[in-house]
Amino acid sequence: MGLVSRAVESAGIPTVTLNMIWVYQRLVGMPRVAAIEHPFGRPYGDAGDAKTQRAVLEAALAVFEKASEPGHVEQLPFVWHEDPRQTKWHPAEPSPIIALVTGRQKKKARPDS
Repeated sequence: MGLVSRAVESAGIPTVTLNMIWVYQRLVGMPRVAAIEHPFGRPYGDAGDAKTQRAVLEAALAVFEKASEPGHVEQLPFVWHEDPRQTKWHPAEPSPIIALVTGRQKKKARPDS
């Protein structure tokens, strides 16, 4: 995302990146960051939780009001609703692409060494 953000900014379009590891921003040079303490894969909240998703989106867009220069990091006020060790990371059924990839891996025979 840092490379994309910088390329878009070089074209004169300001960007804000929603990021769970905002310290990384300094290494890759993301111009403006809305930092959030949510699990990977769920920066906007749980699937189907439109209220939280909208609130996160609005808060991320509001960073434009405060960040006039690249390099700004704004910590968003959201806290994940459960202990990360209790979060169910994967759905009960894999997505079609995951099912396809894992099926291919199982079918491939490994050559004997």
